[in-house]
Amino acid sequence: MTGDVLHGVLVGLLVACVAVGVVPAIGGLYQYALLPVHAWRNHLPAAAPYLPNVAVLIPAWNEGAVLHASIERLMRLQYPPERLRVYVIDDASTDDTPDVVRAEAERYPGRVIHLRREQGGQGKAHTLNHGIREVLADDWMQALLITDADVIYRPDALRRMTRHLADPTIGAVTAYIREGSSKPGGVARFIGYEYVTAQACARRAQNVIGALACLAGGAQLHTRENLEALGGRIDTTTLAEDTVTTFLTQMDGRRVVFDGSAVVLAEEPDSIRALWKQRARWGRGNVQITKRFRRVWFRPSRTHRLGSFGFGLVWFSTYALPFTLILSSVGLIGLHFAEPTLATELFGNLWWVGIAAYVYLTVTALLVDLDTARRSWFEGLTFPGFGALVLIVAAGFPQFWEDVVPGWFGVELSAGGREAWLLLLYSWPALSMVMAHVVRGLEGRRWVGWLSRPLLYVVGYGPVLCAITLDAYVKEWRGDAMVWDKTEKTGRVAA
Repeated sequence: MTGDVLHGVLVGLLVACVAVGVVPAIGGLYQYALLPVHAWRNHLPAAAPYLPNVAVLIPAWNEGAVLHASIERLMRLQYPPERLRVYVIDDASTDDTPDVVRAEAERYPGRVIHLRREQGGQGKAHTLNHGIREVLADDWMQALLITDADVIYRPDALRRMTRHLADPTIGAVTAYIREGSSKPGGVARFIGYEYVTAQACARRAQNVIGALACLAGGAQLHTRENLEALGGRIDTTTLAEDTVTTFLTQMDGRRVVFDGSAVVLAEEPDSIRALWKQRARWGRGNVQITKRFRRVWFRPSRTHRLGSFGFGLVWFSTYALPFTLILSSVGLIGLHFAEPTLATELFGNLWWVGIAAYVYLTVTALLVDLDTARRSWFEGLTFPGFGALVLIVAAGFPQFWEDVVPGWFGVELSAGGREAWLLLLYSWPALSMVMAHVVRGLEGRRWVGWLSRPLLYVVGYGPVLCAITLDAYVKEWRGDAMVWDKTEKTGRVAA
């Protein structure tokens, strides 16, 4: 091959790398474009007042700090008391969890049941299976609610969920888990906004598609028939047992729906280290799901919608996001040296995609949940990070950063300075994920630990999630042990 041909092939590959970086934005815009459709295409017309006997399962390992408030709120639900029983599966706790549960059982005899496991530490799925065996042993239970020890249900949340089970085609229902700390810090506020995007918005869109990615681990309601069809147990071979259950339910022909008006509050991590531990587990679980159901993707089925193009686009736009960020940086940097004019043109043209995705997704998310918007509006605006916002402005108005801002300080960028600035902009999508590790490393350090919070806003919560996801993929590729790293809860939910 001649030099010109090789150069053309190289440029083509680099352009393809940049183009791949746009796919997540397209996936996000597609998903959010479906949100208005949810006003007409939802399951509410088929729902009806329905109050089955509900058994609530709460897996608990050292949850003494949060159990009392959770159980008390469950006992006060707007639901017939005789139709609700709470089973706390005590996973060999070493704190005061057994004492808290016994006290609640004495206060609500027959309605709060303490199930003690002598062998603990096997993970949430094993703990749940212990409780599932118990509730399936008699015919009383008609529906099973799986929740977490720290979750606080709003009074009407359960009956909003059960109304969907009046439709016999429904196998499971999930609610909207909202970050509910009484005084959330920066990380918790970011999570609050993230949950609006990943649940209140994304799951409404998935209702429209007809395929749900995951039942929320702390708010999943199953019919008895669905549990029995799944073998009467939760999968224990993965770190994403709730997603496996969601997929298998739909593949068996039973529908799964999300009800955004059924709201529950949960305490979420308020440190980068705790977040990293939690999301690395989730990320590894998603890798396991993607491989396990590899024959489902983009293969339409008469039984379910998991194989539809729309759902596949939504799933892989998120799944492949860390790789697309790296590829877009590689593509732009490579083009800068191979075809600098083309690199500048592409960078400028991508501004329209970036600004459209940022404005539409942010405004829509903040409007969907006004309560969270009041708490986390700043985190919503800075979700991609100040660095990414600078990049967006630089793509649309390059003179602003190259001429106007330096002019404020009475300086002028040299040719070398302009090239260094461009390379920084081109590399930022990948560089921000590297900086996420710096944010985690600084947290809690003496003298410099305070820098982690402002740096988080510069790097962006989104890039931090991408860095965690990539780290999870590496751990899964290496075959690291599947350890259930429990997220510590302290009872900060505003009950």
